Order: sequence, then structure tokens, then C-alpha cells
Amino acid sequence: MFDLDNWQEIFATIKKNKLRTFLTCFGVFWGIFMLVIMLGSGNGLRSGVLSEFEGSATNSFFVWAQRTSKPYKGMQPGRNFEYNNEDYKALLQVPELAVVAPMNQLGRYQGTTNAVRGLNVTSAGVSGVYPILNKIESIKMINGRWLNSNDIKEKRKVTIIGKKISDVLFKKGENPIGEYIQVSGVYFRVIGVTSPTGSGEQAEEQSKVIYIPFSTFQQAFNYGDVVGWFSITSKPNVPASLAEEKVLAILKERHKIAPDDLQAIGHWNMEKQFNKMSGLFTGIDILVWVVGIGTLLAGIIGVSNIMLIIVKERTKEIGIKRALGATPFAIVIQLIVESVFLTAIAGYIGLVVSVGLLELIASVLPHDDNSMFKNPGVDLNVALIALSVIIVAGALAGLIPAKKAISISPVEALRTE
Repeated sequence: MFDLDNWQEIFATIKKNKLRTFLTCFGVFWGIFMLVIMLGSGNGLRSGVLSEFEGSATNSFFVWAQRTSKPYKGMQPGRNFEYNNEDYKALLQVPELAVVAPMNQLGRYQGTTNAVRGLNVTSAGVSGVYPILNKIESIKMINGRWLNSNDIKEKRKVTIIGKKISDVLFKKGENPIGEYIQVSGVYFRVIGVTSPTGSGEQAEEQSKVIYIPFSTFQQAFNYGDVVGWFSITSKPNVPASLAEEKVLAILKERHKIAPDDLQAIGHWNMEKQFNKMSGLFTGIDILVWVVGIGTLLAGIIGVSNIMLIIVKERTKEIGIKRALGATPFAIVIQLIVESVFLTAIAGYIGLVVSVGLLELIASVLPHDDNSMFKNPGVDLNVALIALSVIIVAGALAGLIPAKKAISISPVEALRTE
């Protein structure tokens, strides 16, 4: 491998057949280039799509009341019902649940209400929540504090507002903590300001939300003991789907709903959606590797074919070497080194160019939370694995021609013209 004569011979062969060498190397270059570009693009798409799940526990699920669709125990179909505080207490007894957070919102889910301070008015989603909600949603406090148990017990008229709410209702540089805002005719003292942690529509909603203690919300807005919906997480190692089934069964029993009524209770499982997306991208990764390796193999086969041509052209030369005492092992090593050299150089250039292109794309992409494609790139370990595959494949590509070279007897080789 470190024989200077061998390397001089390799470079002489490359110099003599520049076009053939270039075309041979281009196949390998293109294979590694396409593999890395596809992996990086897949990672960019994954980052963009899965960022929608940022800020929420992936083992969470949500349940809300709808309208019954089947008669049950003398109750007619089409009946409306509502959850209440007793349902909350019942769900707290379910051993599979880690967090149960009852929630209400003015105007129901995704409803908005005007928040007022002086002459400034803005539209906001006003939610009544428990402090434990921050175990389900990632809530980033940038000023003040989050809700606590005393806010619930004492039904304090306090609120935490989103950053956009703060920017509209308060002057630049003005500290909103301790100041009052008006919501539906009720005054609340601001105790904290939050900043979005997710992206896209989720971030927009987080920045325009107003959180109020759940007990205060029920009293201030005459909700009685009504609960709009429950945000729930399962305990570690407990599938959210299993916990969800138990919750649905309990709520159906408490509100006299037929066990097979699939319309009465609305529910959405974050874990199922996350697993679906993760499975989709796992499939994409497998497809990328299959296509990429197939492209690499095409390039490697090209290298092997060229090496066979080289062996045929240098048959007489190989015969002379054998006649002068060169061992079969020395012949094999020379051809394998030549093959590995060509594939390694082409693969390395393809790797550098593809990674550079991905970095360029990442730098020009708009840094927008709404983007479905962001941070394209490949892990260093993946890049090194791809380069290692190229080197190993190069060795295998040179092995077949090498075996053919040593299978020719020196006498036959010397007779070749």
C-alpha cells in the first residue's frame, strides 16, 4: 500500500485515461451526492413537520363533549351533555393517568374575546386552566410567574398573558406585571407574560392567549361547575391510547352514554399522530437509503467494470511482474488500492459538495416558524458511515478484477499483445 512505485503507476494510469477516470469517479460522486442530499432533505422535512409537536407532551390526549348518537338507559339520541368538576375528581383516580388538566375557554374551543386596557383593545383566547397544564404544554415565562395552587384555592382574579397581548395592550418598555386588564367586563391583574414555544399556528395561538385560574374562570364568567374539555397525559410506559380508552369508558358511564356510541365524546390523541408522523419519516428514511445505496452500487459497478478493462490492458505488465517474482497478494493489493483510491476521492468530493449545498440551502431558507421545511442537513455519523460504505464498496469493486488478474498464468500473460 505504501509502495511508491505502485502509486506512481496508479497516477500514470489515471493521467493516461483522464476521461475514463472522470466518468468512473462521477458515478461514485453522484451516488454519494444524491444519498446525502436526499437524507438532508428528509431531515429538513422531518424538522419542519415535527416542529408542530413542539411545546406539547407527545403522550397526551384531549377529550370533549359532543352530542350522543344512540339511545341508552332511556335517554334519547341527540342529547347534549357537559363535563363537570366531579368528572375531574373521578379521572384523578385513574391510575394510568399522570396529569389531568380541566380547561375552559370563552366562546368555547378556539373562541376569542376582546381584552381591553384603556384605549387599547386586542382579540385573545381566554382560557381557564389549572397550574398543572404546564406539564402538558411547554409554557415559557418571559416575565412574572405562572399560576399556583393558591390562585385556584382563593379564586384570585389574576392572569397570565401572551407576548402579543402584552405588546398591544402595553407600551414598549412598560412592565405589565401588577397592571390590570379587562376581559368581558371583569378586571384581572397581570402576574406573568408567556412566549410561544411551538411553531406555525400553534405559536400564533400561544402568543395571543390569556390564562386565568380555572376556579376563577368558572365564577367570573358564570360557568358553574362546567368543564369544557380535559387535557390528559398518561404515565410513563403507559400507552396514551390505553389510558384514553379508560377515560372514555369512565366518562360514558358517568353521563349515561352507550359504550358503542362513537360520536358522543370527541377525542384527539397526540401520541397516535406523533407515531404516525414518525413512522412516515422512518419509511422515507428507508426509501432514501434504498435508492441512495442503489445509486451508489451503480457507481461501484462502473468502477469494477473499468478495473476489469484496466486489468485486460495491463495483462502483459502483470505477467512480467509475476515472472519477476511478484506475489499474487501484491497484485491484488495494487488493484484494490487503486479502486479504493478512486472511490474514496470521488466519494469524499461528493460528500463535501452535498453537505455544502445543504448548508447553503439552510442559510437562505426563511427562518419562519410556519415553514414545513427547515434545518436540512445530515448527522456527522451518517456522513462518515456513507463514506465508509464507499471505501468498503471500492475494495469490493477492486476484488473481482484482482482475482481475474491473478488467475492468468505468467506465461499466458507474457504472450498477450
